[in-house]
Amino acid sequence: MSDGGGPARDTARPPAPPARRPAVAAQRRTGLLVTFVLGGLTATPPLAMDMYLPALPEVTRSLHAPAATVQLTLTACLAGMAFGQLLVGPMSDRWGRRRPLLAGLAVYVVATALCAFAPTVEALIACRIAQGLAGAAGIVIARAVVRDLHDGVAMARFFSTLMLISGVAPIVAPLIGGQILRVTDWRGVFVVLTVVGVLLGALVFLRLPETLPERDRHAGGMGETLHAMRGLLADRAFTGYALTGGFAFAALFAYISASPFVIQEIYGASPQTFSLLFGLNSVGLVIVGQINGKVLVGRVSLDRVLGIGLVVVVLAATALLLMSLGVFGETGLAPVAAALFVLMSAMGVTMPNTQALALQRTRRAAGSASALLGTSSFLIGAIASPLVGVAGEDTAVPMAVVQLAAGLVALACFMGMCRPWRTPPGPAARDGATPASGTAASTGEDS
Repeated sequence: MSDGGGPARDTARPPAPPARRPAVAAQRRTGLLVTFVLGGLTATPPLAMDMYLPALPEVTRSLHAPAATVQLTLTACLAGMAFGQLLVGPMSDRWGRRRPLLAGLAVYVVATALCAFAPTVEALIACRIAQGLAGAAGIVIARAVVRDLHDGVAMARFFSTLMLISGVAPIVAPLIGGQILRVTDWRGVFVVLTVVGVLLGALVFLRLPETLPERDRHAGGMGETLHAMRGLLADRAFTGYALTGGFAFAALFAYISASPFVIQEIYGASPQTFSLLFGLNSVGLVIVGQINGKVLVGRVSLDRVLGIGLVVVVLAATALLLMSLGVFGETGLAPVAAALFVLMSAMGVTMPNTQALALQRTRRAAGSASALLGTSSFLIGAIASPLVGVAGEDTAVPMAVVQLAAGLVALACFMGMCRPWRTPPGPAARDGATPASGTAASTGEDS
């Protein structure tokens, strides 16, 4: 018992200090559903691109366009997603996560529907740019939401969980795309993507809570946004992780862009066989991602695991290049598919760990940090896409060269800029972030 003194005053204090509790509480109440929603948002790129992959040869015939031009439809979507993240990320830091996300999904649905009616390859490229610009909202805000809710080991594990969920998309998307092509043409693929966009938008509207409290939002305009981004880029390790992830993504996207032609045109596989192989490679990525999140994170330095993954990417790309050049004599589809499987599986540790290590360096401006990470990856990937087709459709050498070069540059950025053996806190860490070292993450620091 007490009078109306101290205890009453303590309980009457406004709940301002625990600013993140409402968001965290909402996430815990609907934790599984929120996880699946975030997984669906991060699955936007593979849904928009991988379901369309088996139809690329058909698009070249339908629109009477060369393969290199049709591959620009992938580049256009990637470039749109890259620049869109620069726009949406800071918007989500200022106005919260929900409003920019819902607006982006609405535009994404409209742009995807217009892709289905594109009369020329130029019109399709324009629609794909719009689709990418709007689809960027799901990518960048999903990462920012994870940063709102988690830190340290928990954040790395959550990214691996998202990889499991979003990894289902590249497994089933080409399979669905191949089956759609049995009953309709490539335009039907975009009709299905439109329906998926509508369903995801409805789920976000009904079930995804706001995770950024008003007190944590940025009231400033473009000047404050640019200042925050300059601070992030001034952090050598953050920029190093961003470039490492970007060039690793370029190796991945070289595979995504070139494999339909390599596997179907060079090795004579059907769209259905290509879809099965693509799905198998994605299974490898998901399995390794889960080993990363469930077994390695918290026990082994994130930097060490990332370094091993990058070395594996380089070795797999080297094997692909040697086979493409005929060093081992005439090779069939099986050894090429095996090397691609190893390369894709290594992405299960490179992608989530670069994101976690970079985002650990900033507690505030998570939207801007996520935008920089996504923009670097998609821009570098967009540059890699047309390079794999410069020598035509009859050789896999350009794909292997791009993958090897990207892997080597990613490894150089990691060793030269991140310096995993001694990474000090950078400017972004002054926001209160955990220093971006695998050691810090592996000791169990969490918030």
